[in-house]
Amino acid sequence: MKTPSLWMIAAACFIAPASVAYARSAYDGSWYLVFVTQTGACDPSYNFTVNISDGIVTHPNLVKFRGYVAKSGSVRASVTVQDKFASGTGRLSGTSGRGRWSGRAGGARCTGYWTARRN
Repeated sequence: MKTPSLWMIAAACFIAPASVAYARSAYDGSWYLVFVTQTGACDPSYNFTVNISDGIVTHPNLVKFRGYVAKSGSVRASVTVQDKFASGTGRLSGTSGRGRWSGRAGGARCTGYWTARRN
C-alpha cells in the first residue's frame, strides 16, 4: 500500500466528517485545490478536487480528520495519517480561496500555501 505523502495529508486539511450540522453553505460544491511547499523537503506541489456540502469538506481517501468551512468562509482543519500530520487555515470567498498550511512527516517539517477555485 502506498503511503500518503505530506501533500495528501495537507490536502486532508480540507476534508471533514464534522460533528456539527451546518445549514446549506454558500461554499457547497466541487473545489480544485493546489498545495505548494515553500519550506521543507515535501513534494513541491500537489493538487486534487474535494467536495463541500453543508460546510463540510469531503474526499474519499482520507480518514483521521477534523475541519470545517464556516459561514464566513473561514477554513480550519487538521489531519493525521500514521506519523504524518498537517494543519491549515485560510478563507474561501465566492469562487476562490487561499490559505497557509504546515505539517510534519516523522521529523521533517514543511510549510506552504494553498489555493482553491470552485469547479
